[in-house]
Amino acid sequence: MLQGAHTAIVTPFNKNGSVDYIRYRKLIEFQIENGIDGIVPVGTTGESPTLNNEEHMKVIEETVKAVNGRVLVIAGTGANSTAEAVELTKQAKKLGVDATLQVTPYYNKPNQEGLYRHFSTVADIGLPVVLYNVPGRTAREIAIETVARLANHPNVVAVKEAGGKVERVKQTLDVCDLEVLSGDDALTLPMMRDGAIGVISVVSNVVPDAVASLVHAALEGNWKAAQALHDRYVKLFDTMFIDTNPIPVKAALAMLGKIKEVYRLPLCEMSEADKESLRKVMVANGLL
Repeated sequence: MLQGAHTAIVTPFNKNGSVDYIRYRKLIEFQIENGIDGIVPVGTTGESPTLNNEEHMKVIEETVKAVNGRVLVIAGTGANSTAEAVELTKQAKKLGVDATLQVTPYYNKPNQEGLYRHFSTVADIGLPVVLYNVPGRTAREIAIETVARLANHPNVVAVKEAGGKVERVKQTLDVCDLEVLSGDDALTLPMMRDGAIGVISVVSNVVPDAVASLVHAALEGNWKAAQALHDRYVKLFDTMFIDTNPIPVKAALAMLGKIKEVYRLPLCEMSEADKESLRKVMVANGLL
């Protein structure tokens, strides 16, 4: 259902800090024109922590309208409050998204039973759910045993693995039939070799054609072509995380003239030294 390359799209802001919907729609067109299979709005890359609920829903609504059924829309509607995640997901369902990305509840660090009940409650709403395992952000890993339990729910369809562990792909597939998506650009190829069916990508904001081509080649079993693309862009994959995501990717998009480099506190610009490192890698990849 969810195989392919999906972009965890940034949320561009105007200089006054408001959401720049004009540039946002242009970003979506850029993604679709370059072969991306899905758009993932208001995830971490979309700076969801600093969007209020009205903005959150407006971004999802604009995404659905702009996409107009051409690719999938997997909306970030997770929260560390189950009640909030339920409300956001209900609203997203009404807006017509294809699936929801549900991050592991962060900061309050629920135990595995709490995680099971949280995700199950959201899945009961009826939207296909992509579990989002990202312990570096949430301080809590979804145990493989919990993933296996959740896989019995008919609406839990996939897991986004962003814990830096390639072995979690096989561990998951050994115990259930959920689809696995890479949540780390640098690990997309090794994860797909182990059975993942695609990626929710940050770097595809900048090079959607390359990420889509890599994933599609891997899905076709053309590992040589996929490896060549990985080798060409791996330094870009790494450098895009030289600072906290989405700071580098927004800086890169600003260098390309696609957005203004504006963040909401507590995020801010990266150092000039890091920005120069990013610029050099982009030049080396023929992007500047």
